[in-house]
Amino acid sequence: MFDFLVFSLTVAGIYALMALGLNLQAGYAGLMNFGHIAFAGLGAYATGIAFALGWAPLAGAALGVLAAMALGWCIGRIGNKLASDYWGIATLAIAEILRTIAINEDWLTGGSNGISAIPSLFDGLGRPWSGLAFLGLVMLAVAVCALLCRRLGDGRFGRALRLMREEPQLAACMGYDLRSLKSRTLMAGAAITALGGSLYAHYMSFVSPDYMFPAETFLLWTMVMIGGVGSTAGVLVGVALVQAANVLAPFAREVLGFGSDVAGALRLGLIGLILLACLLWRSEGLVPEKLRKMP
Repeated sequence: MFDFLVFSLTVAGIYALMALGLNLQAGYAGLMNFGHIAFAGLGAYATGIAFALGWAPLAGAALGVLAAMALGWCIGRIGNKLASDYWGIATLAIAEILRTIAINEDWLTGGSNGISAIPSLFDGLGRPWSGLAFLGLVMLAVAVCALLCRRLGDGRFGRALRLMREEPQLAACMGYDLRSLKSRTLMAGAAITALGGSLYAHYMSFVSPDYMFPAETFLLWTMVMIGGVGSTAGVLVGVALVQAANVLAPFAREVLGFGSDVAGALRLGLIGLILLACLLWRSEGLVPEKLRKMP
């Protein structure tokens, strides 16, 4: 029970990092990124490849962050020439291209088998201290990134992003470089998400193309929409609720004695009900974004 609780909190913290990165893009800047999980995949694969090359874990995480930021810069440049809906489809296509490369380039990524035996960061401490230490690291990363996101959103850059989101033509008339704003936002969100992907690879000791399924992106979107698009605190609330639904399904299976298939359906049903309830009665999210009003 204790180990399961630590596992659930750790995974929730890692998803919180990814959701915070998505909220920077979708919440503050209004960018419809449907391929967001590609940034996490780059972070995870960079960690696995760095381990195979004998590099230190910190170097692998840095490589993943830099690769994700480079991808974010490229996507930002592409997005300047596309309408928002077509740009969202393009991001999904880019993520699928990367997943296909990961499946087929066996020499680099291990193909469909992935990269295994990635060491955890605190194996030397033994159980349960290794798990608690990793949980502490993840929660520290979440706290730091959430604070940075909130300060960024409340600052001049965040106000520029919200203006671009609501009135892009007005933002351009006021002298803001919209392409630069999009690129910087994507790079910042990509860096946070890649960090989450790197931690996930270390925690699971494994990385595979399954990490970049489109369903993972839409799960992150669900977390952000439930909590409140554009709200840092709301994102954390949304992650907590979705993870609670994930945790409840195994307990219900043990108590009621049904199979794994029913447990999976129950998990998806609970998440769907939470999202539907929020869309019907709290469309702005449980912790909505607070915009400063003009005096």
